[in-house]
Amino acid sequence: MLVPALSLVALAASVSLSVSPASASTDPPFTFDLFTGPQVQDKTSELSAPEVEYTTPGGIPYPVPYDAQRVGTNGPLLLQGSQLIESLAHFHRERIPERVSRSFLDQPFDPSLLTFDCRLFTLRHVGAGAHGYFVTTTDIAKKYSMADVFQRVGEKTPITMRFSTVGGESGSSDEARDPRGFSIKLRTKQGIWDWVWNNTPVFFIRDPGKFPHFIHTQKRDPQTHLKNKNLFWDYLSSNPESLHQVMRLFSDLGTPYGFRHMNGWSGHTYRFVRADGSWNYVKLIAKTDQGVKNFTIADATTEAGVNPDFATQDLFDAIAAGNYPSWSVYLQVLSPKAAETFKYNVLDLTKDWPVDLVPYQEIGKLVLTQNPKNYFAEIEQVAFSPSHMAQGCEPSEDPVLQSHAHRYRLGVNYQSMPGECAHLTQLVPNFQRDGRGVFDDNQGNRPNYESTLSPIKLTPAPYDDTNHTIWIDFDWPRIFWKSLSKTDQDNLIGNVVGHLGQATSKKVKERQVALFYNVEPSLGERIAAGINVTASGNYTVY
Repeated sequence: MLVPALSLVALAASVSLSVSPASASTDPPFTFDLFTGPQVQDKTSELSAPEVEYTTPGGIPYPVPYDAQRVGTNGPLLLQGSQLIESLAHFHRERIPERVSRSFLDQPFDPSLLTFDCRLFTLRHVGAGAHGYFVTTTDIAKKYSMADVFQRVGEKTPITMRFSTVGGESGSSDEARDPRGFSIKLRTKQGIWDWVWNNTPVFFIRDPGKFPHFIHTQKRDPQTHLKNKNLFWDYLSSNPESLHQVMRLFSDLGTPYGFRHMNGWSGHTYRFVRADGSWNYVKLIAKTDQGVKNFTIADATTEAGVNPDFATQDLFDAIAAGNYPSWSVYLQVLSPKAAETFKYNVLDLTKDWPVDLVPYQEIGKLVLTQNPKNYFAEIEQVAFSPSHMAQGCEPSEDPVLQSHAHRYRLGVNYQSMPGECAHLTQLVPNFQRDGRGVFDDNQGNRPNYESTLSPIKLTPAPYDDTNHTIWIDFDWPRIFWKSLSKTDQDNLIGNVVGHLGQATSKKVKERQVALFYNVEPSLGERIAAGINVTASGNYTVY
């Protein structure tokens, strides 16, 4: 039975609080029912997003779900920005351990007893890895960093590398269209230094508050538990800074030929620091010495059916045969002064640094020479964290780099517990779902991201708290499009048409086509023709 759309006050009042008046000393003491909160929240779950207003987990109306508080326009994130911290803390704990088998061992398990990289647990299920070394090949890096690993040319540092699909679910194919994780653990003389990279120089977001929203749209619909192309493209089309990464993903780069034939990028901007405290902004790149090689969508689909573990087997077999894969490592360097006048914001994860403006400088080589003896112990269980940095490397103010959360001994849904529940006096509609200890009905079937198809109401900000500027910028997507051969351009268009064409929302399809049209009119027109919508460069989110 559907609950009628009630005002928030009326809805909360519809559940008795059992409050006693204090009109006389003979009256009973003031009391209330502590367990009313979850009942009130249950009554709201049938309401659609346009009928409720977004709040924090504590029930406070909040105007900007993507918000991340910073020092000034480009400064570091602030811990006082509890909206971002709460959102990421919940997101990293949404998944519960999957069943090993239905047996007497199928009992509750507490993942908080383990220490691991929460991003791997949430996202990176399918992967492979091996051991080897990093060797410093030039003295370039020591000019910019005091890190011990760079001080002696020819010295080898033991490493472990792990490759993975990023959004794939457990059991999915190595050949899925997806970015790949590209992580390196350097065991330096001065401690562990983790390089947590991807096989792409950019990403879909530059605002950390958008990360849970983005990943939710790439996963499963909260009601049907099926993949939903409308949700997938609704997010991408309403966040145009994602376009460069979208185009890379839907080119043949989105289906690499295993792990040995792809490059790796730090993506994030870091700071390399000298012994005197002076520093520069840097990015790191690892270029495969095997040559870049990709599957077409047809080949990837075929291989996924024949051998879904192709990339894992290819890496293991190559090392076992003594065909040791390697990557040449390069550095890009920008001084703080140059960064101030650089064409692109150097802290923007959706922008690359043009090689003609910031050249690659070789610093070393990664070589894998040793397969694991026990995959689980040596690869699956290994954890990588960007916070593990050697002396001589520091984080930049890149907000996505800084946005890592570590939280609660009580579990992710502690604010739904009766003793903590804000639902007693305030409804709590937001995008936080799942996790251990769900005490209510999990906000029903409302979208679990900021949807434009069923938008949640947002409370106007009570005062100006300006966030950093959002650019609709087509420079890098245009550069990438022009770098492709005609065959690669045709493949990108075919891949997008095949995927976007499965969305049923005309509004979402037209909005995404408008983004492609602004990159290159013929690109938008060909995609529009393939999915039967009208091409236009007029872009609006809502």
